[in-house]
Amino acid sequence: MNAFFAILGLSGTELIIVLVAILVLFGAKKIPEFAKGLGKGINEFKKASREVTDSIENESAAAPKTPPANTAAQAPANPQPPETKVI
Repeated sequence: MNAFFAILGLSGTELIIVLVAILVLFGAKKIPEFAKGLGKGINEFKKASREVTDSIENESAAAPKTPPANTAAQAPANPQPPETKVI
C-alpha cells in the first residue's frame, strides 16, 4: 500500500488533507453512497471482462482443428510447362 501512495507522490499529511477535503466537499452521507456505486461499477466491469474472456476461450476450443493443407500432395508429379502456340 505504501508503494501505491509513493507512486502518487502522497505522504501521510497530504493524504489526510485530501481525505478531509473530500469529507467537507461531499459530506459524510454521500461518501458511502459513492463508494457503493464505485464498487458496483468495478464488479460489473470484472463480470463483463470475465464473460468476454470466457467467450473467446470457448470459441477457440470449439473451432474445428483442420490440418494444414499439403500443397505437395495436390501438385502433379511431373509438372508440364504450359503449351505455347506459334502462329
